[in-house]
Amino acid sequence: MAGTPQYIRNLNENLIMDALRAQGTMSRADISRQTGLSKPTVSSAVEHLIGRNLVKETGRADNAQGRKATLIQFNETAYYVCGIDIGATRIRIALSDLNGQIVTYATYPPMDQNMRRMPGPDFVQSPVEAEIEGRHHSFESSEMPVLHVLYSYVDQLLRENGLQWNDIRCIGFGIPGVVLPGSGKISRIVDPLVGMEEDFSRHALARAFPCDVILDNDVNLAALGEYRKGAAKDSPLFIFFSIGAGTGAGIMVQGHLLHGLGGLTGEVAEMRMEDGRRLEDVLSADGLMRLARRHCFKDPFSSDMQPEDIFEGTRRGEEWAINIMNQYSQMIASALRQISTLLAPEMIVLGGGIGGNGDVLLPLLREAAAEQFPVQPQLICSELGERAVVTGAVQVALQQTMLTLQQKGF
Repeated sequence: MAGTPQYIRNLNENLIMDALRAQGTMSRADISRQTGLSKPTVSSAVEHLIGRNLVKETGRADNAQGRKATLIQFNETAYYVCGIDIGATRIRIALSDLNGQIVTYATYPPMDQNMRRMPGPDFVQSPVEAEIEGRHHSFESSEMPVLHVLYSYVDQLLRENGLQWNDIRCIGFGIPGVVLPGSGKISRIVDPLVGMEEDFSRHALARAFPCDVILDNDVNLAALGEYRKGAAKDSPLFIFFSIGAGTGAGIMVQGHLLHGLGGLTGEVAEMRMEDGRRLEDVLSADGLMRLARRHCFKDPFSSDMQPEDIFEGTRRGEEWAINIMNQYSQMIASALRQISTLLAPEMIVLGGGIGGNGDVLLPLLREAAAEQFPVQPQLICSELGERAVVTGAVQVALQQTMLTLQQKGF
């Protein structure tokens, strides 16, 4: 195709779109100067892009003399993308325009094994879904309940925002498990999603949703989110260290996520503490509660205590909670010391349901780092919080959408 009129037109339109996305509003003459394309070529390409609804005219330039030039702008609402965080405790969904601006965000109850046993006929399809299923997809009986629920969540958000499925070009999914880079299969997954690996595989998602799909580990996407929109903007080498229902690390080098053999880069859950225990067994929410039980074999421990209660007790200055947190933070510091010694990152970003308590953890970890670490990375807390994963999922969906538009021609 190289050298053909279609190829040359696509190349010219790609140059124009890149210029508009980088510079914002421009006149045709500005585009010509920026890209080096002739004015007739720019005018022809712009008219085609306007016809595709990918650029739009936004008024007249405020030039001092002569005829005022018509301004051209990238149409960020020509299409939308979606990011979905399939978490162990929440489902989080964000819709974004083509500039990466999140236009709506919602949370939903978590998936569980009961959804896999729901009979398919009990699920009521929307007219749009029925049309799409008949035209594109067919759910297997084991997939129907889980994927129908996910589909209904997105469908609801679209309708609430006056959008239809053909407005969505790509959905990025984050899953708390190991995603094999080539096949998109899930080799392991955090509780309570164990047994649902096939339901959330890339193959199943691609058959269930009428658009491109991207699937990656949730912590990897959280790292990307922090790099693009959060605490680690443009950091050349940093680690997103997530502590919650599980533990994991997303590692970014020069703006690229590391996946490694079998997608296992950053699977710090399998690291061993000095006493031989798995890191995840020690640092996860369950691990913190086991530590609390050993310290509080009498009051104030109760069967319904949660990690949040320990953090709140620490903030109130209660001795029992401070003692637990001191020991817990030393175990986190031990893990971060090993990671820092190996990778020497300039920054470590703490996130996740537990790691997000930076006001409690960071002073303790910084003290430990100053005393014990051979390298001294900057220790900070996630800026995006619970939205880190969906933000990263939006970013990969946006990358895929722009690549597809460029390859197929704007």
